[in-house]
Amino acid sequence: QVRLVESGGGLVQAGGSLRLSCAASGSTFSIAPMGWYRQAPGNQRDLVAAISSGGNANYADSVKGRFTISRDNAKNTVYLQMNSLKPEDTAVYFCYVNRYGMRYWGQGTQVTVSS
Repeated sequence: QVRLVESGGGLVQAGGSLRLSCAASGSTFSIAPMGWYRQAPGNQRDLVAAISSGGNANYADSVKGRFTISRDNAKNTVYLQMNSLKPEDTAVYFCYVNRYGMRYWGQGTQVTVSS
């Protein structure tokens, strides 16, 4: 059974940084695309960043130059380094992995950026 567990969320002031982690278990993930979405209250869930098995990354325009996605295949973990955070980055952040023709989600971690 595929399971994703996020950590690293919290409260930070504008301009600060946070690092999110997402640990996957239940399968081999080195060949699986992984990434992060976020959802603010009343909004849809939007893609933040994605990373291929080979390490190629894509970002939403709103986070380019501020966020960096990376992965450690030996640890089955994907990271999201978030710098220069803005109040509009406040949301629940969800990691995902595409495996076996399905998308699996973590439970989400809250990120709150105060102005």
